[in-house]
Amino acid sequence: MMIAQELGIYVVESKGGAILCLLLSLLCLGTWPALMALLERRGRLPQHTYLDYSITNFLAAIFIAFVFGGIGESTHEAPSFITQFTQIQDNWPSVLFAMAGGVGLSIGNLATQYSLAFVGLSVTEVTAASITVVVGTTVNYFLDNGLNRADILFSGVGCFLVAVCLGSAVHSSNSADIKAKLGKLSGDCETVTPEECQRLFGVEEEEEEKEMENVKEGSAAFLIALENKRAIKVLGKSMVVGLGITFFAGLSFSLFSPLFNLATNDQWHTLKQGVPKLIVYTAFFYFSLSCFVIAVALNISFLYKPVLDSPRSSFREYLSDWNGRGWALAAGLLCGFGNGLQFMGGQAAGYAASDAVQALPLVSTFWGIYLFGEYRRSSTRTYALLVGMLVMFTVAVGLLMASAGERETRFT
Repeated sequence: MMIAQELGIYVVESKGGAILCLLLSLLCLGTWPALMALLERRGRLPQHTYLDYSITNFLAAIFIAFVFGGIGESTHEAPSFITQFTQIQDNWPSVLFAMAGGVGLSIGNLATQYSLAFVGLSVTEVTAASITVVVGTTVNYFLDNGLNRADILFSGVGCFLVAVCLGSAVHSSNSADIKAKLGKLSGDCETVTPEECQRLFGVEEEEEEKEMENVKEGSAAFLIALENKRAIKVLGKSMVVGLGITFFAGLSFSLFSPLFNLATNDQWHTLKQGVPKLIVYTAFFYFSLSCFVIAVALNISFLYKPVLDSPRSSFREYLSDWNGRGWALAAGLLCGFGNGLQFMGGQAAGYAASDAVQALPLVSTFWGIYLFGEYRRSSTRTYALLVGMLVMFTVAVGLLMASAGERETRFT
């Protein structure tokens, strides 16, 4: 079903195979942000976590390129990854498109690391994913020459737009709930700094673990204990900051799928006649390479010049920080394989339909509620908005999958 025997490389050809890849991708891409959020809430610096994540994310791309891109004998019609890797003098325009897409993904993931702390797992993933679909899916539809059914596809895009609005409303309502809870203890927590909150409520550093275990999730005491423990302090920060970072992440994400589409299908005819288009695995390697370089460069600089009031660190401190490193490495593997599966499915069913993996917030919301107690003891209004957001998101994802077409496999 999924291997084109005459090509000598692993190619997803059927609509069913493409949907299977997208579902597996959905599970991976919905889980890794939960691991990143878990580590931040436990006090691990986001710079340390993201550096670990970047390493295994790139290793996953190398594995996919050499294993799936090297099955069988390479031919001119369907070159292997190794063959195309040595032909950069011919296919460099497509390589640049792939690397530009990796830059977009890297910056988007970096922004997500901070927005997870400010607006929570559920709202971050829904809002960023919806913006990604609204912009990226529209571009992909035209790049794929209408491969997907427009009436169904753009109905889904409209539902994603509604989900973005509902996501912002959920965050606004939940922020009001938090202020109300904290106001009962401090009188007016909006004007209280995290340090003052710690002094007011008497939560000493060595007692943080005990406090987190003994208080009820969603209560004011839980929120204060969490604030004292986490790496990024968010109490008293403007709601606009968190939503601004989230929207920036969504816009960055919206670039990588269309650029990857251009890298593998050469719709703008940048390759010379007779030069094979990049196979998915070659494009994914270069895509992940640029993602890795940007992530490492930015996060090493953030060690010494942190943003958003994060603690300062150093490369030596990063190397010695083994607290939660296994989870960070696992997050990188999940993201790497999730992205690879998305592109494999998108090459077969159309990159517009492959954006259905942006349903990942459905998985992330489950983890957010189950692991972190998000929205516990919130108002009825917040619960109603949260349910509406998830329902609209589910409908949108179903419409995107229903719009899937089948691309003819050609490399020249």
